[in-house]
Formats: sequence, C-alpha cells, structure tokens
Amino acid sequence: MSVYLLNKDEISFPDPMYAQPDGLLAVGGDLRVERLLLAYTHGIFPWYEPGDEILWWCPKERFVIFPGEVHVSRSMKKYMKKHTLRMVLNRDFADTMHRCRMKRELLEGTWISDEMEEAYRKLYEAGYALSVEVMEDGELAGGFYGVSIGRCFFGESMFSEKKNGSKTALIAFARLLERRQFFFIDCQFHTDHLEHMGGRYISWEEYDRMLSEGTGRGGPGVLFC
Repeated sequence: MSVYLLNKDEISFPDPMYAQPDGLLAVGGDLRVERLLLAYTHGIFPWYEPGDEILWWCPKERFVIFPGEVHVSRSMKKYMKKHTLRMVLNRDFADTMHRCRMKRELLEGTWISDEMEEAYRKLYEAGYALSVEVMEDGELAGGFYGVSIGRCFFGESMFSEKKNGSKTALIAFARLLERRQFFFIDCQFHTDHLEHMGGRYISWEEYDRMLSEGTGRGGPGVLFC
C-alpha cells in the first residue's frame, strides 16, 4: 500500500482508512496551524525524526485514557498526601515543550525539533495547544503538553523534574477533564507507563465516533482519497 505525498500548497490528507498497518498515512506537507487542526480532528498527527520529511500517522487501534479511568496507585496516593501539589495550566508553554524535548534527547532521542517547537507555539497562540504543570511544595515537579480541540485532548510529550512529576500532572489533569466532560486523552502510541496509568486500546470506529462528536468535526469532505 502506497504512502501519500502531500502538497504544501494544499491543506488536505488522504482518508485515514488508507493508513498502512503501522499507522503511517502520508509524507510531506508542512506544520501550519490549519493543517495541524485538520490532522488532529481526523485522528492524524505528525511524528518524525528531525531533519527528515514530515511523517503523518493514524493508527487504527487507538491507545487512550478515559479521564474517569485514570489509575492512581497506592504509592501515588501516599505521595500525593505527603506533598502540597498544585496543577497549573499554561505556566510557560514554550518552556514545558522544551523541557520535554531536553529530557527525551538525554534519554532516547526526540522528534521534538526546532520546527516542531515553532509549530506548536503557533498552535498554542491560536488557542489549541496547552501545557500542564504540577508544582510540588512550590517547586516545578513535571508536566506535559498537548493539543485540545473541543472535548478531546491529544497528549504529545511529558517531563519530570522530580519523581512522580508527570504522573501527578496527568492525574490532576484527567480529573479536570472528567469534570469538563472530555471524551478522552489520546495517547497516540502505547507505552507501559501510560497503560499503568489507565490507558487502553479502543477500536478505530469507537475512536472516530467520539472524535467527530468531541471536536464538532464536519464530514470527511476535506480529505481526498
């Protein structure tokens, strides 16, 4: 099955049903705000090595956390009782994204390039990206950033400055999303860490139904086959 080459001058994508078994859907295009919004509202996201062409993914089995199902272990409950914790939204979006980049570069390499940082900063300024941070006893403990459209949140990357920092941020944010009746936190790909936090696979049909309702998405006419 071929991978579609996107035209930078045309903001469009192939139908997600044409994604390869590993989820790869298309190559190329750009990271302008309008293209990113079209992508996320159809379950598509960019993920590629710095310096390479942009790769667009749309896995058919989606790994998500439903806000009301976030798992809090016994050890986490003890930790949360022991410390004074405060969640902050958009403390410093650019700083949080850069911290995510630096943590990953040190450990395993990262897809968060200068190009990605600039693109998501613009998405933040347009009101569609946000950062979540947690303060532990007055000090920054950890956080993450992602894309928020309607009542759907798409997680991108996490960082911890202290033990349990990113976990605490996710738990606190999931509780906020539950109160606001969000449909899901899209984790994009499976990790053991997120599975332990309550993540699970759902079918493409279930995901796409919630995505359409949660984002207020129009029909698929913006895509091409």
